[in-house]
Amino acid sequence: MNSKILAAVIVLFTLTACHSNKQDLDHESHDEPKFQYTAYSNDFELFAEADPFILGETANILSHFSHLPDFQAMTSGKMCLQLIVGVKEVSQTLENPTRKGIYSFDITPSTSGKGKLQFTITTDKGEFLVVVPDIIVYETHEEAHEAAESVEFSGTNAVSFTKEQSWKIDFSTQLVQKRSFGTIIKSTAFIQSAQGDELIICAKSNGIVSFLSENIVPGKSLSKGQAMLSVSGNGLIDNNLQVRFTEAQNNFEKAKADYQRMKELSKDKIISEKEMLNAKNLYDNAKVVFDNLNRNFDGNGQKVSCPADAHIRQLLVKQGQYVETGQALLIISQNKRLTLTVEVQQKYASDIENIHSANIISPRNGKTYSLESLKGKILSIGRNTDPDNYLLPVILQIENNDEFINGGFCEVYLKTTTNTQALVVPNTALMEEQGHYYVFVQIHPELFEKREVKTGTTDGKDTEILSGIKELDRVITNGAIQVKLSQASGALDPHAGHVH
Repeated sequence: MNSKILAAVIVLFTLTACHSNKQDLDHESHDEPKFQYTAYSNDFELFAEADPFILGETANILSHFSHLPDFQAMTSGKMCLQLIVGVKEVSQTLENPTRKGIYSFDITPSTSGKGKLQFTITTDKGEFLVVVPDIIVYETHEEAHEAAESVEFSGTNAVSFTKEQSWKIDFSTQLVQKRSFGTIIKSTAFIQSAQGDELIICAKSNGIVSFLSENIVPGKSLSKGQAMLSVSGNGLIDNNLQVRFTEAQNNFEKAKADYQRMKELSKDKIISEKEMLNAKNLYDNAKVVFDNLNRNFDGNGQKVSCPADAHIRQLLVKQGQYVETGQALLIISQNKRLTLTVEVQQKYASDIENIHSANIISPRNGKTYSLESLKGKILSIGRNTDPDNYLLPVILQIENNDEFINGGFCEVYLKTTTNTQALVVPNTALMEEQGHYYVFVQIHPELFEKREVKTGTTDGKDTEILSGIKELDRVITNGAIQVKLSQASGALDPHAGHVH
C-alpha cells in the first residue's frame, strides 16, 4: 500500500462466538455459529459479526464502525476489507456504508489456515487501518462448530445493548488501568476575586455624588470607559472643584496666548531668549494642571468611568451623598480570575505538602473540573493556624468559566502525590443499587456484564476500585444508565444472534 497510514495501532482484539438462527442483512438463516470480532485503533472501534470462514464458502462480515473518542457511527467513507492468509488474499471494497455505521462484506476464502482481516478506511481526513489478527479459515463446518464452542461466552448477568442503540446516546467505554492515586482531601472552598481582578474606585476630590444613570446597581455589567457617576463640588464654599477647574482653564488659555505671542516676537528678535523660555515654562505648567483636571473632571465635577469590562459588585455611596478625596465609591469585578480558599483539617497536616492538583465541583451544575482544565494553580499552602480558625488554608487560583460565583462556596477534592498505584474508573461508570456499586464490563461492544465492585476513595472525578474488576477490563463510562434501563426491559438469551 502506497498511501500514508495515519493510524494503524491495534489496541485490543477480542473474539466471541454464538449460535444464530436469525437472518442477517442479506442472507437467509442457517444454523451456523457466528463469530464476533472486536478491534480498536487510535481512531476507530470495530465490532464485526461474521459467518465462520470456511474454505470455498462465502461468509458475510457485518462490520460496525464507530469514530473514537466519541463512539458515534461512521456515516461516510470508502472501506476495503482484505482477508489475508499466508501470501493469498481476497478482498472487497465498499464506497459507502451499507447502513449508517455498518459495512456488510461478503468474502469467499481461497485457502485455509490462520490469517488476518485488514480494513483500510479512506475518508476526507486521510487513510486509516484497522487489523483483526488470528483469523482462522476452517476446512469444514465441523471444525468451525468445534471452534465456536471453545470460545463461547457465558451469558450470566449479561445485558445486550446494540451499536444502533449506543449510537443514539452519549456513549463511551474505557479500559480500566492502574495509575497513581494518593490521599484525597475533600473540603469546601470559599470563592473570592483574585488580586487585581477586583478594583475599588475612589473619589479624587470632595463633592456630592450624582449617578449618571438609574441602573447603576450591583450586578450591572459595564464596558471599558463607560461613565458611572460624577462627584461635583458645585455649590460648596470650601474646596470647590468647579472654581479650581475654571481657574486652571483661564490660566491655561492666558499662558497659551502669551506663549504664541512671544513666539511671533521671538522671530523678529524683539524679545530675549530668557523671556521666551519663561513664557514657555508658564504655558507648560498651566497645560499640565488643566489637562489633569480636564481628564478627570468636566463642568459637573469628577467623571467616574469604568476602567475595564466588568460588573458592579458593591455600591458604597448613595445619590446625593457628600464624599471626600480618597473615599471609596464602589467596587467593580472583572470576574475572570478567582481564588478558592480551601480549609483543611489538621489531621492532613502531613499530606498537604504533597498536594499537586485538585478537582473542583461546580456549584451551578455539579460538573467536575480539574485544576488544569480551569488553567488554575496552587498559590499557597498554609503551615499554621490562628486563634480564630484552627483549619489550615490552601489557596487555589482558577480562571472563571462562568460556573463559579464570587462570594459563594464549592466542593474541592485536593489530590496528593504518591507512588501508590490503584485501579480507578470514572465516577460516570459507577451505578448504585441499595448501597452497592457495580459497573458494566464489556464482553463485546454489544454485550456487557453487570459486575459488582468494592469502591475506595474518590477524587470527585474518578473512584478507586478495590475488587470486582481487573486491569484492562473495558467498562462503560458514559451511557451506563441507559444500559441499566435496557436490562430492566427484558432478559437476554445468551445464545441469541445479532439482529439487524
